Amino acid sequence: MGTLVNFKNVYLEAFENCRPTFIVVLLKIYSLFSLIMIFMAVYAFIHRAFNGFEF
Repeated sequence: MGTLVNFKNVYLEAFENCRPTFIVVLLKIYSLFSLIMIFMAVYAFIHRAFNGFEF
């Protein structure tokens, strides 16, 4: 659990005192998009591995 809190702190500190604010918003949206894509790739790999699909 401490690792997640550390990642959260690093994420929040990365955007402190950043200007212009619209670029900060775009970067936050992009980081969430990237996180979702990584989770989808991991899910697809696990799904294929456990269901015996050919790669």
